[in-house]
Amino acid sequence: MSADSQTAADFRVKYSRRIDGDGREQKHSEVEMLDDEEQHPDVGLQAAELNIQMKLSAVKRRWFRAFEVNLGLLYLLILAGITARYILVNLEKEHLQANRSMKIIQLKQEIKLLKEKIKEKCPDRWTRFGSSCYFKSTEAKHWQESRRDCQDKGADLVMINSKEEQEFVNEFGGFFWIGLRAKQTSGGSKWEWVDGSALTQTFWAEGHEIPSYGYYGVCCDSDGKWTGSFGYNFGDRVSKTFICEK
Repeated sequence: MSADSQTAADFRVKYSRRIDGDGREQKHSEVEMLDDEEQHPDVGLQAAELNIQMKLSAVKRRWFRAFEVNLGLLYLLILAGITARYILVNLEKEHLQANRSMKIIQLKQEIKLLKEKIKEKCPDRWTRFGSSCYFKSTEAKHWQESRRDCQDKGADLVMINSKEEQEFVNEFGGFFWIGLRAKQTSGGSKWEWVDGSALTQTFWAEGHEIPSYGYYGVCCDSDGKWTGSFGYNFGDRVSKTFICEK
């Protein structure tokens, strides 16, 4: 449609009749401008559709922005979780390394002290083996007196904890008291060392491993084994030499 046609369509002509002074009828025309809705009945519908589309676009944009924000927050949370995990793993690793270093330091200190102790000279009439010094008495006493004698020397009756120590002690020869006693408990008697510790290795002669209250350990028979003997002083038969350890 041309611009002239469109312009013509926007106007409406009204005709009216009038009677002039001579009594003749005359026709008059009036042109009036049409309203927008009268000119184009679908203009309102188009405007409504356009408004809806604009609102939908705005909603989509807001939704997309919200999605971007949530996605960013999720990314930050994941990053924070990874960072926290990394920090915890490193802290745990550092803690383990610190503990390992402390244990190594302690072990080195213990080895150093042990070496220093080994290098120490034992008193006269004492013999060194490993990190300990040993004294073999020449006087026979019963078990309680033997232990008291060792304690007076800053030691105690020998406690044998390895095969090598057993072989070393056996080299002194003869029968002598060791720091082993049968202690009475609620469940019966049991063998234990003078410091209260349980036996880790035993070298019993056959038939002597069963404890009886009042009996004490003796080393060593002809096979280098332990035997048990009643410890109270009822004559020379229970008086024996002894070995101290410190």
